[in-house]
Amino acid sequence: MVYLVKTTEQYRAESEQEAKNFIEEQKKNKNYTVDKYSSEYKCTKAKGEVVDEWYRVSIVKSFTSEKEPDCNVSISYGSGNAFEED
Repeated sequence: MVYLVKTTEQYRAESEQEAKNFIEEQKKNKNYTVDKYSSEYKCTKAKGEVVDEWYRVSIVKSFTSEKEPDCNVSISYGSGNAFEED
């Protein structure tokens, strides 16, 4: 059997506060453990002027132990609940 152990995901947040709030929400989720997280300011410039800005949020999530997996989780990205437990 193959087990999903860990994922690394990146998200776009429109502001620093939105990025912080999103990280806090992820840390409260009981379906996984957040091992690592970061947010980084990003921008696009045209002719020296900032035309778009956002924060890239990176999150590393662990679902089960690699040595002794105790659950089988599958993730579906889209609308609705992303977790389907077997």
